Amino acid sequence: MTSDAPTILATSGGYARPDRGDLAFAGLVHHAVELSGTTTRPRICLLGTASGDPRPFNAAFSEAGARAGFDTTHLNLFPMPNVEDIEGHLLDQDVVWVNGGSVANLLAVWRVHGLDAIFRRVWQAGVVLAGVSAGSICWYRGGTTDSFGPELRAVDDGLALLPFDNGVHYDSEARRRPTVHRLVADGVLGETHCTDDGVGLVYRGTELVEAVTEVDGKGAYVVTKGDDGQVVETPLDTRRLPR
Repeated sequence: MTSDAPTILATSGGYARPDRGDLAFAGLVHHAVELSGTTTRPRICLLGTASGDPRPFNAAFSEAGARAGFDTTHLNLFPMPNVEDIEGHLLDQDVVWVNGGSVANLLAVWRVHGLDAIFRRVWQAGVVLAGVSAGSICWYRGGTTDSFGPELRAVDDGLALLPFDNGVHYDSEARRRPTVHRLVADGVLGETHCTDDGVGLVYRGTELVEAVTEVDGKGAYVVTKGDDGQVVETPLDTRRLPR
């Protein structure tokens, strides 16, 4: 089953440490499945491109999926695609979840394999696109990244399914907020949607419809440049997801 409108959940979270095992799905991953509207066993595909498709994380993700009652698959692009029909495989999912790492490398590799065009069709078909960190920024025009080195820089060649820019880890990494503010002030970034760790932003089509959190006290923000040239940061109402 697919969502009744093109849907993206862009996050700075989604994972938890279980009592047993290496990884569990926190509220944001479960919310991505909820947004898909599926009434059967959810199908969720992991893309770990941004970290080179690490097989140990694939295994941990599958373990977490089994614990949650999800059918999990992986689209690996290293050293070659692990499925013959990439688009068909993605269209067969309820949710695509993109993991973190280097968004610059992710975008380059995706374009080599035609995923920039494929993802637009998958999104329009109603498969929920979601992810964390690099897996959030990729859906926007761009955002801030440490893909190029320790100093944060702008990336401006995202897939632009969403006509905004993105700031992740807004509260947990000291340079994230001031870098977003500086880049917006300089006109390098436009309207930028930002998430604290544990927070996600829900879009139907290109409309931001809700901010949600899996962690108490965390928030989301829209950063813009006012007519007077000053940067304006507007907090969003953020709904706490069920525990």
